[in-house]
Amino acid sequence: MAISEELVLAWADHVGTVHDDESAAHSRPGAPALIEHIEDAVRRLIDNVRYERDRLGGWAPLALHCIERARAAAPDFSSPAYQQRLARNLAAVVVTVGVLGMVAAMTVPARGIASGPDHPMAQGPGGGQNAIAPSDLALGAAALASGPPPATPKATAAPMPQPTVPAARGALPIGKGMWIWLPERVEGGNPEATVLRARAMGLSHIYVRTGSSKMGFYAQQYLNDILPRAHAAGIRVYGWDFPYLFDPGADIARSMQAITYTTPDGHRIDGFAPDIETRGEGVNIGPVQAAAYTNGLRAAAGPAYPLIAVVPRPSPALVTYPFAEVIAPFDAIAPMVYWLGRDPGNDIAAAMAHLSQYGKPLIPIGQAYDGAGEGGPLGVPPRHEIQRFMQVAEEYGAIGVSFWSWQHANREAWDAIRDSNSFTLPATPAGAPVAFTPGQVRAYQGLLTSLGFPVAADGVWGPATVAALHSYQAAARLPQTGVVDRMTRRMLLTPFRAPIGG
Repeated sequence: MAISEELVLAWADHVGTVHDDESAAHSRPGAPALIEHIEDAVRRLIDNVRYERDRLGGWAPLALHCIERARAAAPDFSSPAYQQRLARNLAAVVVTVGVLGMVAAMTVPARGIASGPDHPMAQGPGGGQNAIAPSDLALGAAALASGPPPATPKATAAPMPQPTVPAARGALPIGKGMWIWLPERVEGGNPEATVLRARAMGLSHIYVRTGSSKMGFYAQQYLNDILPRAHAAGIRVYGWDFPYLFDPGADIARSMQAITYTTPDGHRIDGFAPDIETRGEGVNIGPVQAAAYTNGLRAAAGPAYPLIAVVPRPSPALVTYPFAEVIAPFDAIAPMVYWLGRDPGNDIAAAMAHLSQYGKPLIPIGQAYDGAGEGGPLGVPPRHEIQRFMQVAEEYGAIGVSFWSWQHANREAWDAIRDSNSFTLPATPAGAPVAFTPGQVRAYQGLLTSLGFPVAADGVWGPATVAALHSYQAAARLPQTGVVDRMTRRMLLTPFRAPIGG
């Protein structure tokens, strides 16, 4: 569907020209939902245009491509179908102007359009008897798109309180993610292109390296560049660090530098994930060192800040790795499950079965790099392996998944991640029954719990989950629908500054 058609149909649905007024099965959204729908449609259009620009190699090839497509279509300009489509497109422009005018007038009726000389919007932005009200523009657009306008409602509901993001606790990553090691090798070092790719690939979060014991905290400039753009696109950014644990106190201090770093425009990372490796990678790992670092980091970051333990895949060769000491103070576990030619389903199933004993949410990291240097087959794993990893991880209870790493993943890997039905985060349309998969339910349950609205991550959309969501919606000043509608989904996934300390 063209974006103009989406805008007109969204508005027509708002004022009651698509669904019957008496239908109990279709409750129409208020103006905030309409605006949200329009914003999403515009964002999708912009993302698609920029993605095609990058795919074709610039604006000039994209323009030529569009011209050729237009020539191939060769519409009959005199045909009724073309004229009807043109009318819908023109109506969409009028709809957009009308909606923006309504927002500017700060009037948000619950449904329909109020009219009459005494209504605040009847005077228009410029005032006076001859001013054109945005509501008149919107009604005209709806009439162009769908026929006669609906009857004027007898009354309008009071405006809803301004929604606000509940921020008592930070959010764990759910959905699909990717790891960034060397920013200069990610989309040519262009943070805007990085965010565009993340959105186009369906990512909800990314991990950005912020430092190490050997290099210190060095990511200030990249965080300045990536955080505002990612957050504006609704993508959370988690910092990660490589502590060698020869001086746990110094490692804690450096980690807190990343956690507390604030960009000039007020953004911070959304959580922190130290990569706690084995002695084979030169790390001074042991129960004492691990406990000193992880407990000290928790004490410094505070109880409400999201901390994720990045650990190796459990195996018989790691009998001395102190999983319990590493994991205990953290909120979630991110095991590095790189299958290196083995069956990815078996590897992830065994890892999650072993780590489930710690009672923490699991957010595994998969292989999207060439593992030949580590004994695996040559090349990045193929599509079917990446998607099997994701499918089995979701079946075994993971609430999110990510891949190492952005700079190594090829087009096939990216497409496999984007196209996988696992770890998608849909919304429930207004009036429709909840139709989430168990994996999708677990993801939302895990997110609600991390935000301070606890519910067991059992994959069942039952009374306990509805109650937790009601509590969240009340705290967010949203309609307490008890379902993850579009407004609630957007609020749940909106980045915010997680509390530090306390």
